[in-house]
Amino acid sequence: MASSLTKDSTGTPGSEKTFFGHPRGLATLFMTEMWERFSFYGMKALLPLYLIAPSGLHMNAATATAIYSVYMSMVYLLAMPGGWFADRFWGPRKTVAIGASIVILGHITLALPNSGSFFAGLGLVAIGSGLLKANISTMVGHLYQGPEDPRRDSGFTVFYIGINLGAFLAPLTIGTVGENVNWHFGFALAAVGMALGLAQFLLGTRHLSSQSNIVTKPATAQEKAKALRTSLIWAAVAAVFYVIVVATGHYTLNWVLVPLTLIGLIIPIAVLYRMKTDKELTGEEQSKLSGYVWFFVVAAIFWMIYDQNGSTLSIFGESSTTNSLLGFDFPTSWYQSLNPIFIMALAPVVASAWIWLNKRGKEPSTAVKFASSLALIGISFVVFLIPLIDTAANGGKVSPMWLVAIYFIQTVGELCLSPVGLSVTTKMAPAKYSAQMMGVWFLAVTAGDSVTGLLSTAGVDLNTTGAVAIEAALAVVAGIGIWMYRKKVKALMGSVN
Repeated sequence: MASSLTKDSTGTPGSEKTFFGHPRGLATLFMTEMWERFSFYGMKALLPLYLIAPSGLHMNAATATAIYSVYMSMVYLLAMPGGWFADRFWGPRKTVAIGASIVILGHITLALPNSGSFFAGLGLVAIGSGLLKANISTMVGHLYQGPEDPRRDSGFTVFYIGINLGAFLAPLTIGTVGENVNWHFGFALAAVGMALGLAQFLLGTRHLSSQSNIVTKPATAQEKAKALRTSLIWAAVAAVFYVIVVATGHYTLNWVLVPLTLIGLIIPIAVLYRMKTDKELTGEEQSKLSGYVWFFVVAAIFWMIYDQNGSTLSIFGESSTTNSLLGFDFPTSWYQSLNPIFIMALAPVVASAWIWLNKRGKEPSTAVKFASSLALIGISFVVFLIPLIDTAANGGKVSPMWLVAIYFIQTVGELCLSPVGLSVTTKMAPAKYSAQMMGVWFLAVTAGDSVTGLLSTAGVDLNTTGAVAIEAALAVVAGIGIWMYRKKVKALMGSVN
């Protein structure tokens, strides 16, 4: 991406040149995030396929789905402590650099041909992603002169394009190398992608705002010592526990997966409960928070089904789809490029549709948009049932266009929920928790994926016709439910639409 050579007349901190009219630092963060998403989505596209492949770990579909779901839930759960580390210890800029370095180390570990190191690599990538994801968006905000800067919203839009560009390119490159050449070469390519992102970040840090270096609430020496002591104690307890489990011959993979899924459910519930029982919140804030709980639950159900596009749908694509179109054969991982390309194509259309309806006083309320997202995600699984039933009854493989249609419907549902949810989160956040509420929104992803992981570890195979039918019915019924209660939810929201 080229930047113009004109001076930034607004005096934006940390920038002299502009990047298509935006602070030059946006180019640095755009490229960093693009490469980080390239590595993340590339590995995500390979993960379930590697887990089930005879040349990989050769697991069954239920176990692969459980591992994938737990991994995804941990990535979003760790975004909260990632923000905390930046606020208390390192500042956003240093935290992003450390996070990117840990991601690189994680992908290198994944590239080692050993099952033990593979799971260690997953953990490292999750930790690094949590540190990076929580702070790079914050640094985009630092480039602008407060919320009133007219370029701010379009700046985040440009940044969002970088996310989807990386997500689109990753399966086409990393997926192809992993599936057609060598799984571990694919994981190594993901490490290269993140290394390019880190190099871009370090070279371009001079263009970032000095605010990105600030530790907003520095921890005291006593607090640092306490945090280190507490971390070491919990690590020692976990180590002793698992040594005992392994030594007594009781260890199975569920000894790791089940606790992580429970953590992914307990923490979101505990965070919302702590907020709801906070006596310092005003009556209006409590009302809005009650309304927000409805949206949180809807989002959790949505992500529970939606995130199976990388597990259940991917596994179906591998086993039951021809993966051939107009005489061209392609790897299963390429299906993961459908969502980002649909996002880039449809997001401007959906955004324009909301504006068009708003001018005519007909824009749906947030509750109706959320209900629509659930209906759409449910419909996508109703469509999924058609090829699933066909292959179960007749064997053989179906056209890849079934998965294209499913991903398309899910993307429209995502656009009715994800950007709307980000917006309503900032509008309904209590003043006391304004900085934390975005992390709470991401916890809905954690909760949804944790439910998927818990069901899979309990022996429920989500790749079957019965499971898909139940999930489709759950989403549609839940969508109808929130639509029926839309007036009650609107009353709780107060002046927020």
